[in-house]
Amino acid sequence: MEPVTTSVSIAMWAAFWIIVILALFIDLTVLNKHHGKVSMKEAGLMVCAWVSLALLFGGAIWLFEGPRHALEFYTGYVLEYSLSIDNMFVFIMIFGYFAIPHELQPKALLWGILGAVVLRFAFIFAGVQLISLFSWTIYVFGALLLFTAVRMLLQKEDENFDPSQSFILKLLRKFMSIKTDYHGENFFVKDNAHWFATPLFAAVLVIEMSDLIFAVDSIPAVLSITQDTFLVYSSNIFAIIGLRSLYFLLSGMAGKFPYLKYGISVILFFVGVKMLLSHMVKVPISVSLGIIVGILALSIAASKLFPPQSVRD
Repeated sequence: MEPVTTSVSIAMWAAFWIIVILALFIDLTVLNKHHGKVSMKEAGLMVCAWVSLALLFGGAIWLFEGPRHALEFYTGYVLEYSLSIDNMFVFIMIFGYFAIPHELQPKALLWGILGAVVLRFAFIFAGVQLISLFSWTIYVFGALLLFTAVRMLLQKEDENFDPSQSFILKLLRKFMSIKTDYHGENFFVKDNAHWFATPLFAAVLVIEMSDLIFAVDSIPAVLSITQDTFLVYSSNIFAIIGLRSLYFLLSGMAGKFPYLKYGISVILFFVGVKMLLSHMVKVPISVSLGIIVGILALSIAASKLFPPQSVRD
């Protein structure tokens, strides 16, 4: 295992944060203008814009930090983005459970994503430090990814995420009652001298908890590519901040790619094996990127060319 590095310049960190803040502001403005009613065409254009921005940022890394760093960024980005697709389908179920109106969905996604930006930095920093101090933790992460991959492959179709069983939702109900109706964009309302949480606040908490659960899988996966804090974090964040537009695209396409979850599980299995063999076998970054992209492309193509009977019906 190569030593942990944080070799990029302060200027690159500054450029990263400036781009992220500006892009989030523009994204928020566009989605708020639509009041949450975004067509698949518009969502598709926004997704293309986010992906293009990530590609350009990777080009800047290539120019100022070198091709190896850029390939590590691209591989981490593609890996995190592919894992985020599965997360989006969970978000769709959460919004359906809480019956969140279209006009409130952008705000719920915004707070969920902002929370992920903060929490994932803590996760990534801890993961990098653990690998730096205790090299054997790479095997723990690898085993965790293998377990997740096998669990995903064996999961039955009817074993979907149930928001009502979320630990954080049960905990909230112990400390505060939850209103059954919405009160605009408010997270809390006061009624008869008592404070109540709104379904919007409950939904945001469940989104945050689900993202933490996904981070347990996705962050070790990216750490199999690189242990550079900047590259791990920037690839993660560029994937995460585009999730709002990705949600609106996938919400209109849910169920159209039935084999995608199998492709994601194979990717997790691959990176898990890569971590377990990291001291014996060095897989070039370009090869890892090609394998991940290839698996995604095959799972999407198979979903379109050979859909199961339930989808054809």
